[in-house]
Amino acid sequence: MQEKINLYVDDLRDCPEGFVIAHTVEHAKYYLQNFQINVLSLDHDLGTDDQGNLLPTGYDLIKHICEYGLRIEKIYLHTDNAVGRENMYQTLLGAQRRGFIDKDIKIYNYSVTPNKYS
Repeated sequence: MQEKINLYVDDLRDCPEGFVIAHTVEHAKYYLQNFQINVLSLDHDLGTDDQGNLLPTGYDLIKHICEYGLRIEKIYLHTDNAVGRENMYQTLLGAQRRGFIDKDIKIYNYSVTPNKYS
């Protein structure tokens, strides 16, 4: 049985106590594949690469979760990007309605903890 963790996906904010942090979508996918996720707290904008190109976003991770029907107990969207937040939230709700992800996954379009920066 896989260990259950809380996963915080963000490139800038401090990781809250009780969470494991992933700074990129690829890093987050590693945790999604190798651990059971109790709480996923997700930012939308996850920075740029060395050439200034946008890296995959929290929305890209949401699409991956929906495509593969991944099981997460609770999803919180802690992003300050209002459009990104709404896109992620509506995509998750739509995926539940269509049966792509479990209907009992709790989805919140706000932060589980206060956003903090060092």
